[in-house]
Amino acid sequence: MSTHVKRAYRYRFCPTDAQAAELSRTFGCVRKVYNMALAARTEAWARQERVNYNATSAMLTAWKKTGELAYLNEVSSVPLQQALRHLQTAFTHFFGKRAKYPRFKSRKKSRRSAEYTSSAFRFRDGALTLAKMTEPLAVVWSRPLPEGVSPSTVTVSQDSAGRWFVSLLCEDPSVKPLPATGQAVGVDVGLNHLLTLSTGEKITNPWHERRDRAALARQQRRLAKKEKGSANRARARLKVAKIHARIADRRRDSLHKITTRLVRENQTIVIEDLSVRNMVKNRRLARAISDAAWNEFRSMLEYKAQWYGREVIAVDRWFPSSRLCSACNTLQDTMPLNIRTWTCDCATTHDRDVNAANNLLAAGLAVTVCGAGVRPQRSTPDRQSATKQKPSRREP
Repeated sequence: MSTHVKRAYRYRFCPTDAQAAELSRTFGCVRKVYNMALAARTEAWARQERVNYNATSAMLTAWKKTGELAYLNEVSSVPLQQALRHLQTAFTHFFGKRAKYPRFKSRKKSRRSAEYTSSAFRFRDGALTLAKMTEPLAVVWSRPLPEGVSPSTVTVSQDSAGRWFVSLLCEDPSVKPLPATGQAVGVDVGLNHLLTLSTGEKITNPWHERRDRAALARQQRRLAKKEKGSANRARARLKVAKIHARIADRRRDSLHKITTRLVRENQTIVIEDLSVRNMVKNRRLARAISDAAWNEFRSMLEYKAQWYGREVIAVDRWFPSSRLCSACNTLQDTMPLNIRTWTCDCATTHDRDVNAANNLLAAGLAVTVCGAGVRPQRSTPDRQSATKQKPSRREP
C-alpha cells in the first residue's frame, strides 16, 4: 500500500539574464512584504490587537496602491501571498511554543527564495514556465519526476554561491513501506568514526570540512583584506561560498547514502538523543561536531523511516551507554573520552563505541516493550524514565 508522501525534487537551472532579473526582483519583493507584515503584526501585538493572515493580505492590497510600493505589482502576486502564509505559519509555531518569535529577513543573510503555487506556473512536457516569464527555465533534469504526477508548488531559490535551484513538490506514489526484516541495530555517533553499529561495524568519518580547510582558510584571508562594499570583496565572498557549498554537498550526499542503507537493512534503528546545540559550545570540538552533522543525520533517518515503515527510537541522552557493561550491566564510575577500550570486572573487554551501540540497542528495545515513543520519555507508569533507570551495581 502506498503512503503517498509529498516529496520535493530539487534541480539546478541556468536562467537567462531577463529571468535572473525577474527572479531577483521577486526575491526582494517577497522579503519586503514579509518584513512589512511582520512589523505590522508586531505593532498590533504591542497594542494588544490581533492580526491574522487575512488582515495582512488586505494590507498587501493597500500597499500595492501606494506610489512608493507600486513596484510590488511588477512581480507575480502569488509569491507575495505565500510569504504572508509563511509568516502566519511562523506565528503559529511561536504561539504553539515550538519556535521563537519570527525575525525580520536580511538582504544579505536571509535565503533568497520565492514559492509559486499551481496558478503561477505551467509545467508541460518537461518544460517549467513561471508567471511573468515568456520562456521556460533551462532546468537540468538530473532525475525524472514520478510518472503521472504534476508538482503542486514550485520553489525557486539562489544560494550564497550564486547557484540557482528549483524545487518541485509533488505526491510520490512510488514510496512504499519496505518488507519487514526483523533486524534491529544500535547506532552510536562519534568523531573518529562517524557511526558505530551494534554489529561491530564502524563507518569512517569522511571529514568533509577538513579536506578543504586549507583552501577555505586561504580564501577567507583574502576576503578579510578586501574593502567592504567593493566588487573585489563580492568576488572573494563568492569564492568562499563556493567552497562551503562544495563541503555541504559532499556531506549531504554521504549522509543520504548512509541513512538509506540503514533504513533498508533494519526494521528498528536505535540512536541517542544528543543535544548538539549544547555540545558545539565546546570550543575544542565545535568544528568537528558541526562537520559530522549529527542533527542532519537524525533528521534524514527519521523521515526516511517514516516513508518506508521503519522505526527510529531515540534513547535518553543521560543514559550511560559508554559506562555500562553490555555483558553484566555493571556501571563504571567514570569513563574519560581518551579511554577507547576497557575491561570490566567480569573479564569482558569492550570497545567503547561498540559497547555503547549495544547498550543503546538494548535500551531502545526496552523502550518498545515499555510502550515509550520515538522521542525519549521523561515519565512512564512507574514515574521513571524508561531509558534512564540506573542498573544496580554488581555485588563484589
